[in-house]
Amino acid sequence: MGKKKSGIWPYLLIAPALIIVVAVVFIPVINAVSMSFQSYDLRRPNAIEFIGLKNYMEVFADELFWKSLSKTVLWVVFGVGFQFIFGFMLALILNKKFRGRGIVRSVSLIPWVTPGVLIGLMWKWIYDGNYGVLNDILMRLHMIEEPVTFLANTTTAFPSVILTIIWQGIPFFAIMILAGLQGIPQELYEAADIDGATGIQKLFRITIPSLKNTLFVTTLLRIIWVTNSVDVILNMTGGGPAYATQTLSVYIFNKANSMNLGYSSAMAIIMTLCLGFVAVPYLKSMFAKEAE
Repeated sequence: MGKKKSGIWPYLLIAPALIIVVAVVFIPVINAVSMSFQSYDLRRPNAIEFIGLKNYMEVFADELFWKSLSKTVLWVVFGVGFQFIFGFMLALILNKKFRGRGIVRSVSLIPWVTPGVLIGLMWKWIYDGNYGVLNDILMRLHMIEEPVTFLANTTTAFPSVILTIIWQGIPFFAIMILAGLQGIPQELYEAADIDGATGIQKLFRITIPSLKNTLFVTTLLRIIWVTNSVDVILNMTGGGPAYATQTLSVYIFNKANSMNLGYSSAMAIIMTLCLGFVAVPYLKSMFAKEAE
């Protein structure tokens, strides 16, 4: 009898969290799926009706959708790729013992803990063609002769916002990888030193294999977060100029902001499926390597 009573307690304890997850995640997802099959435009509330796959067909015929999708791929590949590279390098540095290491670790977190809205506004000022500090530095170094309107030029706008997202995400990789580095037994490195292993050999034969789970999970999380990122681009360029910085998430936001919830929901579902196609093989690969 006592076992039956105790058996229900775990479910009662997780019930509040489960209710919140259902209310915050599953119900909105169901609503989004439902709206994607409707002509759901809040500018015409009396004309909301079921239209089947029409929104999806219009999305696939939308040139701006494909342009935004290609921008999103570049946004993720270069953004997450360089975040990983520089984050890994920073983690290796922070794992060394040196004077002031605690201060450096604390300061390195600033980009990550700063809200995306503030990061967007701050870098918008940095890139400003009239009073931006970047133009001032480049002109003092005689690298440019006149100010460059980084965010108003279709050639420089997208690399500029990618640089911003790289700066924001480096600390996340650094801290996660640093935590993994501190969990690697030092005996492995001592044995490698005795065998005469070089630093590169220790990196590829001890460090990276020991961090593979951390690297897999951290990279997957950043891919999802960067894909869904809206705040940085929205506050820097709003997706312009001429859609040069409009990723798919920004396009979805702009469509939803124009009250066309049916069309934006269809794009959101497509983006979710695209992320699923990336995440599922990624997770399968990780679990397969663990099983070996």
